[in-house]
Amino acid sequence: MLAINNLSVQFTGTSLFENVTFNIGDHDRIGLVGKNGAGKSTLLKILCGWQQPETGTLVIASGQTVGYLPQEMVPDSTRTVIDEAMTAFSHIDELTALQQRLTDEIATRTDYESVDYEKLLNRHNEVTEQISMLGASSRQEQTEKVLLGLGFRHDDFQRLVAEFSGGWQMRVELAKLLLKQPDFLLLDEPTNHLDIVSIQWLENFLSNYRGAVVLVSHDRTFLDNITTRTIEITAGRIYDYKCPYSEYVIQMQERRASQMAQLTAQQRQVAQIEAFIERFRYKATKSKQVQSRIKMLDKMEMVKVDEVSTESIHFRFPPAPHSGKIVIEAQHLGKAYADLQVFDNVDLLLTSGKKVAFVGRNGEGKSTMAKIIVGDITDYTGSFRLGAQVQIGYYAQNQAAMLNGEKTVFQTIDDIATGDIRPKIRNILGSFLFDSEDCEKKVKVLSGGEKARLALAKLLLTPSNLLVLDEPTNHLDMDSKDILKNALLQYTGTLIVVSHDRDFLQGLTDTLYEFREGGVHEFRGDVFEFLEEKERQNKAILQANTPVATVKDSVGKMAYEESKNRTRELRRLRSVVEKIEKEIETLESEIAKKEAILASGNSQDKDFYSSYQALKDSLDAKMEEWETATIAVDEFEG
Repeated sequence: MLAINNLSVQFTGTSLFENVTFNIGDHDRIGLVGKNGAGKSTLLKILCGWQQPETGTLVIASGQTVGYLPQEMVPDSTRTVIDEAMTAFSHIDELTALQQRLTDEIATRTDYESVDYEKLLNRHNEVTEQISMLGASSRQEQTEKVLLGLGFRHDDFQRLVAEFSGGWQMRVELAKLLLKQPDFLLLDEPTNHLDIVSIQWLENFLSNYRGAVVLVSHDRTFLDNITTRTIEITAGRIYDYKCPYSEYVIQMQERRASQMAQLTAQQRQVAQIEAFIERFRYKATKSKQVQSRIKMLDKMEMVKVDEVSTESIHFRFPPAPHSGKIVIEAQHLGKAYADLQVFDNVDLLLTSGKKVAFVGRNGEGKSTMAKIIVGDITDYTGSFRLGAQVQIGYYAQNQAAMLNGEKTVFQTIDDIATGDIRPKIRNILGSFLFDSEDCEKKVKVLSGGEKARLALAKLLLTPSNLLVLDEPTNHLDMDSKDILKNALLQYTGTLIVVSHDRDFLQGLTDTLYEFREGGVHEFRGDVFEFLEEKERQNKAILQANTPVATVKDSVGKMAYEESKNRTRELRRLRSVVEKIEKEIETLESEIAKKEAILASGNSQDKDFYSSYQALKDSLDAKMEEWETATIAVDEFEG
């Protein structure tokens, strides 16, 4: 048990926490949530001892350990990947050395009947049992399994850690932490440096973890699949929900609605009391009642409503200019860096209006292919061409880092704005949450999230019919990701998105290209269907290398497969409903604009009424589609 009592912390004069108290059980799975700056990372640092609170105490049971992975760190290792990862077992080496000292002492002692000799034997047995429980004999096997799960290949094990990028070095740090198996595992945005396959492996690992897990993450699916408890940090207080993230969102909204209802009722009561006091203040016969009500007001504890940030980015991509039917065509495409062949002999044909995702392990060529498409890489083999009239909008994985840090926010947009856009620059920046003061800030002082929003704003300035987005959700909070996804759903051009965020991809793309082992493999379907198919293939490979299962196992497998198929179909049906609901929302918005024009009496366009009626007819049709789709979901669930 880890207990936090009356915790208080201030930051630059603002209170992050005020008298916060809660416990973390030995097997809890907790998601920490709250808006940026609420104090999630600070709380993790306090829990692991990196930072001290101003008031309050943190108590952990004797002998229990805490492990912490920060969002960013600068590893400094001169070891190979395998050797660095195995430093996680340094405590076993210490126990082994202690075991040897105890063995040597036992060999030299002759007081076999003494109490001290018996204590020595007992201590030796305890240490030997500890070493056995910690899996000392399988250290190499455990280390290789974790490294492979996090995306390393066997060939990487003997490479120096320093040869890898910062993201891969963070994976080594994560591997060490998982191998240490602390009693309380604290992870701050652990999926930032992982690909979609490694994230799924980490989910499975954490779901079966023997200790407690506390997560900070903007990956909704990751939180839902691991956590069973959600702690919200807001306005210096915490609210503890015994449920995963998606359920928390519903309960949080209900809680705030309840607070508003209580506040309204209390305000009504206060108004009635004040009216009574004012009416009878000077009547002697009512003096006792007046005094009683004055005291009642003094003692009344006012209902507090949690602050809710109403700020969110809001934008739509400009209409996509017309392009030819074929947008991208590649034949026998290959790319190598020195002796490393990233991919080879790739054929790819993408037609206008398609929305596809590039997925696969990091290092397999997703970003390389994106750079070939946008023209940043030209030294490839095979042939590649863009279709007629293709205009590209590109968001690079390191787009935020590519911004000129010495320019202001306003200058960054002003430099590329042309024509009618120029007078609207501040409005555009405002829609991405940059106020007039922010516009004059230099880019180098912006946070990661602010830089990501500024890079997205640049995409709006030049109309495109092919968007290539490489990890666009990095540094975006959940609300911003939802708004970006909604804008992309309404985008009329062709979309290629590289992302490891499954919730973001679901319903956005219907075709995936998996980059694997030097090739690119097309999969038609949703991202979750793709992952289920990968899991099925992996199970088939494992079963091919094991003895024939018993009849009972076969029946169990059939039931398992049937359950998987039902889950896949239910997800597909729900995805259809979600897509129709987005289309209904768009139509209702367009109709509302038309009705506002009608109300103003400015509907001079001769086609106005026909277009207005067409929108209403489309809405009626979509409502029928929605009703049919929801009935299908209900019947399937039944």
